[in-house]
Amino acid sequence: MQWIQQLVFLLCLATGIEFFRRSVLQIRRNIQLGRDVDLSDNPKERVKQTILVALGQSKMVRRPVAGFFHILIYVGFVLINIEVLEILIDGLFGTHRVFATPLGSLYNTAIAFFEWLAFGVLVACVVFLFRRYVQKIPRFTMREMKGWPTKDATIILLVEIVLMGALLQMNAAEQVLQARGEMAAHGSFPVSSWFVPIYEGMSSGTLHVLERSFWWFHFVGILIFLNYLPFSKHWHIIMAFPNVYFSSLKPKGEFSNMDAVTTEVKLMMDPSAAPPEGYEPPAGFGAKDVNDLTWKNLMDAYTCTECGRCSSVCPANITGKLLSPRKVMMDTRDRLEEVGKAMTQTASTEMPQDGKNLHSYISAEELWACTTCNACADACPVNINPVDIIMQMRQYLVMEQSAAPSELNGMFTNMENNGAPWQFNQNDKGAWAKADS
Repeated sequence: MQWIQQLVFLLCLATGIEFFRRSVLQIRRNIQLGRDVDLSDNPKERVKQTILVALGQSKMVRRPVAGFFHILIYVGFVLINIEVLEILIDGLFGTHRVFATPLGSLYNTAIAFFEWLAFGVLVACVVFLFRRYVQKIPRFTMREMKGWPTKDATIILLVEIVLMGALLQMNAAEQVLQARGEMAAHGSFPVSSWFVPIYEGMSSGTLHVLERSFWWFHFVGILIFLNYLPFSKHWHIIMAFPNVYFSSLKPKGEFSNMDAVTTEVKLMMDPSAAPPEGYEPPAGFGAKDVNDLTWKNLMDAYTCTECGRCSSVCPANITGKLLSPRKVMMDTRDRLEEVGKAMTQTASTEMPQDGKNLHSYISAEELWACTTCNACADACPVNINPVDIIMQMRQYLVMEQSAAPSELNGMFTNMENNGAPWQFNQNDKGAWAKADS
């Protein structure tokens, strides 16, 4: 019987890993649809940034309450996976608590620590559910959070509660069996001991079944949760580290010069000038669809955890305008997912001709509401930059569609005619001082 259980365990593990691998490859393919950009400079600074922001959660704790409980879940998720490693070894080789003997008394301390972490995760998840459904914090009730985004967040919190609960119930059932001498006495169980009275009146056979059932439930639940991640906002637990590492080291608000525009202007001003070697005229300017954005913009979209910190500090959003930086990132991801699914279904490497683009998701009103203050980029816990996407989409509207607001069109005309944003000639630019005197 034991070898059958090991075989079933191996099949479950292999199936779960294979489905996860396919999902990761699809996301990788989608991200690679973006334009290339070199973000390999200054690796030491990038590692430092990753340690502070992604590992150290330095931007999360700017809001102490949410930051504290998020760190509980974060630390619990990372460290409890050490116990998952033991479950994997036990499942594959038919052992039970394989680390107990080599670690000795340290094992008891580790299990006790993991139990308190599991309890901390449970408390944090309950607090986050309270904040969403009872306290109803405004950033969780914005229009882009209607429907699936809120359900997704709820599913994640409930799954984590169930998984931690299964772990504690497994330990509680095992404690009774250990007390009866039917299992080796390994581990210290300060939290699961609270549930021991539930199981003390049960027969040993029933307890063995329950202990194994909780064990399998916890293991299979982890595999299901693993494969849910790529379809969920919780995917940020994997994407946060590479996203922070590759985030721009330039000052916020610094825009890259469009070399193609500079070259085109120089060639226009000097018809006799020869184009640079290998130069090809640009096919277009700005971002019409997701493939016009950089791969880092698309990685940003997949990293977004929909926490809403960006939108809660956005001056345009606060004053009632349509713009929500979080929605920009969610819309970018939704369009990218739509493109990716179409490419998979048709086995094509080309963008689908479905009559839609990124501007079908994000309106011009939203784009022009942005003040480019970069408050959103500063607030993001994982260094996502919605402004970069907004500016590239604006460039497309202005340079490809000539669809700038009337205020900007007036300024453009003045720049062309007068060399300045104002309506009067350069020779008259001091006239205001004379009129005032």
